[in-house]
Amino acid sequence: MAVYTEVSDEDLAAFGAAYDFGEIISCKGIAEGVENSNYMLQTAAGPFILTLYEKRVNPAELPFFLGLMEHLARSGVRCPVPLKGRDGEALRTLCGRPAAIISFLQGMWPRRITAEHCNELGPALAGLHRAGLSYGMKRANSLSLAGWRELFARTAPDAAENIEPGLTALISGELEALGKSWPQASPDLPAGVIHADLFPDNVFFQGGKCSGLIDFYFACNDFLAYDIAICLNAWCFEAGGTFNITKAHRLFTSYETVRPLSAAEKAALPILARGAAMRFLLTRLYDWVNTPPGAMVKPKDPREYLHKLNFHRGVTDISAYGLT
Repeated sequence: MAVYTEVSDEDLAAFGAAYDFGEIISCKGIAEGVENSNYMLQTAAGPFILTLYEKRVNPAELPFFLGLMEHLARSGVRCPVPLKGRDGEALRTLCGRPAAIISFLQGMWPRRITAEHCNELGPALAGLHRAGLSYGMKRANSLSLAGWRELFARTAPDAAENIEPGLTALISGELEALGKSWPQASPDLPAGVIHADLFPDNVFFQGGKCSGLIDFYFACNDFLAYDIAICLNAWCFEAGGTFNITKAHRLFTSYETVRPLSAAEKAALPILARGAAMRFLLTRLYDWVNTPPGAMVKPKDPREYLHKLNFHRGVTDISAYGLT
């Protein structure tokens, strides 16, 4: 979450008049994240999250995201839901941006990831995958192979070299290798709705237990195992870059208590993990170069995902991930 668009008191009052939550007590910007402008909205009826969708979000895709949250919540997945106004609509316009108010989810995201957190994450992710299978709308993954190539082309090559010498050539070679090795759809490699961005700051905990999942604005249809590979990258490396096989093992074994993985999914994990690392290397590289001055957000260092990519490139057997 972040703040790119400032909202005046007058605009906020006019926007809030469409809802039945009573008086707006306060509205404070939230500085975390990189995609949209987010505010903590305190009202007479309680807290909510106000989101203004910025330029990287396609307005035509917002019904998919908002509808998905409603579907998952009805299916028992703990997640926020869009708040509808008196006219029954959830999606509106504020300050020239598409905007919505989302229910507030109790909990905190973990700053220091433990194996117990990974143990809680597994069933939550598997539950999302099972619930998503019955969601009627579809959205292609715009940040898969074709999207990575486009993103790299839009990032100045000299910017990559300024961050890490040789990075441009490494990315070019890896994109070619991923294109040749990326798995094909098959019954043994199931696809469905994935979160596609389930980093620790998108998973809330209370009392050591997962209290819910947030931020579904990258959700799409892709291999379910690719979502696990994203989590493998986001949750199972230590701050110094060392891979923690215990965390990975807890993530996989707890996930399989809800949805067992096929042999094909396990075999595909090394290449899917490489792809996930490439995806976040490129998005971080793009943000490092293109985040506007003055935004209430600090771009994340893309080199973190360069190190993770290099780890996965060296994996020759799934036992490296704690799997058999």
